[in-house]
Amino acid sequence: MSRIGKKAIAIPTGVTLTLDGQHVTVKGPKGQLAWTVSEEIELKLDAAELTLSPRSETTRARSMWGLSRTLVNNMVVGVSTGYEQTLELVGVGYRAAMKGQNLSMQLGFSHDVDIPAPAGISFAVPRPVEVKIAGIDKQLVGEMAARIRKIRPPEPYKGKGVRYAGEAVRRKEGKKK
Repeated sequence: MSRIGKKAIAIPTGVTLTLDGQHVTVKGPKGQLAWTVSEEIELKLDAAELTLSPRSETTRARSMWGLSRTLVNNMVVGVSTGYEQTLELVGVGYRAAMKGQNLSMQLGFSHDVDIPAPAGISFAVPRPVEVKIAGIDKQLVGEMAARIRKIRPPEPYKGKGVRYAGEAVRRKEGKKK
């Protein structure tokens, strides 16, 4: 039995969830998201909650049960409160700035790194060494943060690079005389 799949998804006020067969559409104050649930999963919509259950006891159905519940819950949370990821720039001369809707960063290369904001994602730079990525799609926000981090990941000797807020970078000992 899936511990995650057994939990019902509470639908907050201001959010409407509609079912069209296996197609789930969630509308809220921040936007709208849609996803098609696998055929192995049965959906039941009550007044203020959605429950998911597997149609059969196959391995795939049980695997998709918890996954489907989590993805639909992420959609509900995204359209009601949204998601945000914070990145820190650590290093001498490393800084970020906004150029219109695009993010421009100086990361020790001979050129500035400009990143256009994809649809559904917004960038914010509260401090020159901090970048906030916000949106309603959890996967898109996390993927964009990972792509930015990949440009200059933290190195183990001095810890310079782009890292997630609160990320612990394992440091190595340098050369000895």
